[in-house]
Amino acid sequence: MKNATPEETVSLSGRERITPHVDLNLLRTFLAVYRSGSFTGAAPLLGLSQPTVTAQIRTLEQQTGRELFTRLPRGVEPTPLAHDLADQVAGPLDALAALEGRSDVLGGQAAPVHLAGPSELLCTRVLPALAPLVAEGVQLRVTQGLPEPLMDDLRAGHHDLLIATRRPRGRLAALPLADEEYLLVAAPSWARHVEEHPSAEDICTAVRDVPLVTYAEDLPIVRRYWRTVFGKQLSARAAVTVPNLYAVVSAVTAGAGYSVLPRSLCEEHLADGRLALLHEPVEPPLNTLFLVQRPGSDANPDVVRVRDRLQHAARTW
Repeated sequence: MKNATPEETVSLSGRERITPHVDLNLLRTFLAVYRSGSFTGAAPLLGLSQPTVTAQIRTLEQQTGRELFTRLPRGVEPTPLAHDLADQVAGPLDALAALEGRSDVLGGQAAPVHLAGPSELLCTRVLPALAPLVAEGVQLRVTQGLPEPLMDDLRAGHHDLLIATRRPRGRLAALPLADEEYLLVAAPSWARHVEEHPSAEDICTAVRDVPLVTYAEDLPIVRRYWRTVFGKQLSARAAVTVPNLYAVVSAVTAGAGYSVLPRSLCEEHLADGRLALLHEPVEPPLNTLFLVQRPGSDANPDVVRVRDRLQHAARTW
């Protein structure tokens, strides 16, 4: 790749250099690739084809005389020059996008806010928190699903905000929202069975003959509980697998067995006696929830309102 000469370059903020009079569209394409983590993910954000995005990045690299991205089997990795360039152009480009017609505003009315997350969390925490905004005119388009597919969709521009159960990879803005506590629970009849077990003091042994209910065959929540609380690997297999945590609550409450559930889903059942705690660790395992925002979505003022409302409401979750 041809190196740019001093006469062909100018300094930006005294750091890395870029050729003067760079096409603004090339910088927009660069920022979309930088934020989405791939040429493919940037294309729908820009309304371009993937080959066009690739060609524009190649042109910008030729103008800078340096590689901006390392091509990976899946996506791209920004080089140090790309990090420096993104720091310099992101603010001005975002401000310009807001001034150039605010793409997220339709006919003077804010566009719907596209929000995604786990179905159980959306129903128990998120939607009740946002009800006042809906009454004030905010429009919501809500999608539920698993973390990784939803994250891919956000990078592709399909969602504005995402409630994620793990921190996203890459450089997406992710704000810690709340810590979700996990509890080992069963119906009262199974709880008495465990209490009367000869090895009741060893909960891992006492639950071996109790059916395990989970929402996934690989038992992610239960395995984490065992690893975090007991310091050992879970050896049990699921007796019942169901599509989601709501179904787990239903099955366990009906007496199908035991499981590990977020407190937000089972606290009412514990309060009225339909469920019972099987174990109370000194430090129950926690999982941090993150609020992830699509780059550039601040152009829609209602996205900011929803984001701020969720951050405020999460203080009491």
